[in-house]
Amino acid sequence: MLAIAILTVEYCLHGNDSLKGKRRIANSLKQKVRNTFNVSIAEVDTENSLTRLKLAVVSPSNSEQHLQSRMDKCLAMMEAICSEEMIFSDLQIFHEEP
Repeated sequence: MLAIAILTVEYCLHGNDSLKGKRRIANSLKQKVRNTFNVSIAEVDTENSLTRLKLAVVSPSNSEQHLQSRMDKCLAMMEAICSEEMIFSDLQIFHEEP
């Protein structure tokens, strides 16, 4: 059974007033998450905001338990390594229909 997890995380970038500052935070987070968990990660929905950063982390697996564990660890790491305020997180797991 194929399952796909999508973890959505949103940060409030207090005091950020430049695209360069936002990009620095986003690229650092994306690189660390990719290197640690071998997942796909991209900015979504907040491209036009300097004070919000929303990232989507996506991973497939044949085990829902494995996905749940990987995404829980990913979320914990994202909270720990980023000094910005995390204001939202959501995990959805989709299953392939037989």
